[in-house]
Amino acid sequence: MSRVRILPAPRKRVGARTYGRAVKVVEMNGPGGGWRVLIPETRKERMRGLRGHPPPGLREAMLFLECRSVQTFGMEGPISIVFLDREMRVLAVRRCRPGRLVVARRRGARHIIEADIRSELRIGDRFS
Repeated sequence: MSRVRILPAPRKRVGARTYGRAVKVVEMNGPGGGWRVLIPETRKERMRGLRGHPPPGLREAMLFLECRSVQTFGMEGPISIVFLDREMRVLAVRRCRPGRLVVARRRGARHIIEADIRSELRIGDRFS
């Protein structure tokens, strides 16, 4: 049984105002236990991705639903790009440096996760 719990997302403050709206944060079961996953809901959030967020921890990631390509322009450091199928199974893992455009080469890729470079995700792992 999958367990999704919505967590409050911290808002950035710039001067006296908050910077944008908070990105949806959920807790998902995945390899190694619980994962804190950011899910961008608007087009602007999807285009921004992890830029402007602190680097993800070992079990933190950003999930792009219905997505087959991502870019790493403006990122501070390397990240892992994980391609998932319809059932949220890992199809491929690519380690990418900043300044790259990454497109799914694998047939059946439906979603993408941007995770920490140190995460030990492997083909066949599953999120729920």
